[in-house]
Amino acid sequence: MVAVSGVPSQPNVFYMAPNDGGVWKSDNYGLTWVSLFKGKEDDSVGALAVAPSDPNVIYVGSGEGLLRPDLSIGDGIYKSTDAGKTWQHLGLRDGQQIASIVVDPHDANRLYVAVLGHPYGPNAQRGIFRSTDGGRTWKKVLYVNENTGGDDVAIDPANPNIVYATLWEARQGPWEDNNAYGGTDGGIFKSTDGGNTWHKLTKGLPKGVVHAYVAIAASEPSRLYATVATNLEGAYQTDHGLGIYRSDDAGATWQR
Repeated sequence: MVAVSGVPSQPNVFYMAPNDGGVWKSDNYGLTWVSLFKGKEDDSVGALAVAPSDPNVIYVGSGEGLLRPDLSIGDGIYKSTDAGKTWQHLGLRDGQQIASIVVDPHDANRLYVAVLGHPYGPNAQRGIFRSTDGGRTWKKVLYVNENTGGDDVAIDPANPNIVYATLWEARQGPWEDNNAYGGTDGGIFKSTDGGNTWHKLTKGLPKGVVHAYVAIAASEPSRLYATVATNLEGAYQTDHGLGIYRSDDAGATWQR
């Protein structure tokens, strides 16, 4: 399972996306599920999001949004305006992997997409993209280089101009172990002007951050949680190189 979403105004409705399984919907509290893609679109999915202000609007990002030896890529982002009955393609086709989507809680046409990019080679369609017209057009608002893609994105529920994002410098090599393409050009970033400008959050976080996810406490948006992996030698993917960090001041400082 790579993505799941409920609908607060419709507690019986859920959407989910399993690896290479398309998108499924339940309207009976998860008792039964119906396939929405039915093989017509890309069945490899990395992210889905229901617009909080309009539950009929759903965005789906294709491509698993993961790095592993047997991953499947996608062909961009899709949108439904009728709760999954029909879909339209919105672009970002060359991103190949979309890892996260977040929609403005007050505006179903304003959203941010974390595009991880090509898993096996460099490409420019990576980073964080923003649309203010429901996906008709896109602007790349956070980008580092051709090997560093967007991995996670979150909007402050109290102030939609505050956005957090994570970038991940990672590519798959032709081998599984000792992948030479990982690096520390990513990390956790914050924007206070709706994505126009960004700064990297570092105080209290470990050195050599390779991979991170970030979450905002809905009841107290200044409280953030992040899972962080570092490049500490011999410790990547072990408890020595991994940690859960908390910020109580909207990302200014962190503690493990």
